Parts: sequence; C-alpha cells; structure tokens
Amino acid sequence: MTIADTPASSDRLEALAVELSAPVNLRDLGGTPVRDGEIRPGFAIRADDLSYVTDEVAVALVEAGLSTVIDLRSNVETRITGRGPLADHAVTYHHVSLMSDLRSAVSSDDLLSGDYREVYVPMYVSLFERSAPLLVNALAVMATAPGTVAFHCAAGKDRTGVLAASLLLALGADDDTIVDDYARTGPNVDAIMARTRAVVTPMLRAMGVELDAAVLAASERAFDAEAMRGTLRALRERHDGDALAPVRAAGLDDSLVEMLRGRALA
Repeated sequence: MTIADTPASSDRLEALAVELSAPVNLRDLGGTPVRDGEIRPGFAIRADDLSYVTDEVAVALVEAGLSTVIDLRSNVETRITGRGPLADHAVTYHHVSLMSDLRSAVSSDDLLSGDYREVYVPMYVSLFERSAPLLVNALAVMATAPGTVAFHCAAGKDRTGVLAASLLLALGADDDTIVDDYARTGPNVDAIMARTRAVVTPMLRAMGVELDAAVLAASERAFDAEAMRGTLRALRERHDGDALAPVRAAGLDDSLVEMLRGRALA
C-alpha cells in the first residue's frame, strides 16, 4: 500500500498549532558495526516523528532514497497528526503500533521516581516480550523493502530504540554498539521535547492519561543510556542468555535474519 494518494493532515496540524519542522533525532544506521561487517548507508534510518516534517525535508528524504516508512506510534497518535507531508509521495507506509496503551506502560508515579533506568528498563523489556510479533513484522519489512526504510515513533527514543536494538541484535551487534546507538539520542532530548510539545498534550488527553507534560519532560531529561544495557541484561536473565529470544519465538528465524543481513550489510 502506498501513501501517495492519501491526503496530508495539514488541517489537523494547523488546528493543533503544530509547526512543521525537521526531525531532531534522525540518523542513518549506516556504519554501525555488526557481525562480519557494518550496516551500509541508506539501508535504514531511525527518527523522531516524521508526520510533521516540512515539505522540504519530505522531498529530501525521498530524493535520498526513502521508499518505506514504519510508523511505530499508537493509533491515538496517528489519528492526531496522520502521516503528514510524506503522504504526498510514493512511499510505502506500514503502521506497526508497539504501544497501544500508554497507561499500561508508564505512570506519573513511575516518572516521579527520579530513576530513569527503573522506569524505562521494565518498559523496554515489556515491549520486547509483549510486542515481539510486531517487531518481527517490522524486521520483515526491512528485509524485503527496496530503498531506504525509515522507522520512527514520537521521540525516536523508546519504541524506535527497541526496534533498533532488535535489528542490531539480529545482525550480530554487540551490547556496546547497541548502547552507543541508543546513547546518541541523549543530547537531543531537549530538542525532542520542544518539537513534540504541541502533540504530547492532546495525545495524553486522548489516551486518558493524567500526566503533566512538565513531569514527562523532567523524566526525559534524566536520560541514561545504561537503560538499554539494563534492558539487554534483563532479557538475558529472563530468557536463558538470549536477549532476542522473545523475537525469535515470535517468528524471527534464520532465513529472515539472512535476508536482513543481505539487505543491511555493506
């Protein structure tokens, strides 16, 4: 299914006073070391929300080879901002919602605890385990899509980070590499919060979540890259030493891994 003939959501964006802007947490995974090589540039990019990029950014992404978008946001989020300017281009769109209910993932009390790892390690472990079939779905898209695949959520940190970690694990990256990739979001947190502020409030309200945006912002600023290391450790403790076990059990077999490697490696 292509999104070329799907109306852009500029009317909704204007109603929310969302300003179209360039992503602030976008990066090509090219050059990332994995088993027997490194990821080639132009295979996959991870990003914060692509639904309200500027028209110029949308054109630049497509001209650079973007062919496919994997949108990891919830149904509520996609109803708020739609697909945005990329809807005007011949880009294949896959909606793979990794977190359908924010209330089951995090609470105000959790965020007020002040320990970033205590909040996010359980969340990430839960995403690996409860959303494993969806992670397989997304990895299968990457293994078969022509051109560049972009995957994103809202901030490009949590759901995007879990999918990035799944991909890197499947390709044989070591823990330090996975943590380093996750860590690159840290310096972008303030810019992410500024960019998403206009969307976060109506999203939380629509989900029935009583969560002060200031509390969320404070929690995000406590970013700790060791949360990803803790996630990998916890998964291995729960699954006989294999952090990717839940995803393998959901359908990530050797043939799909080889397809991924064939597409991803330089």
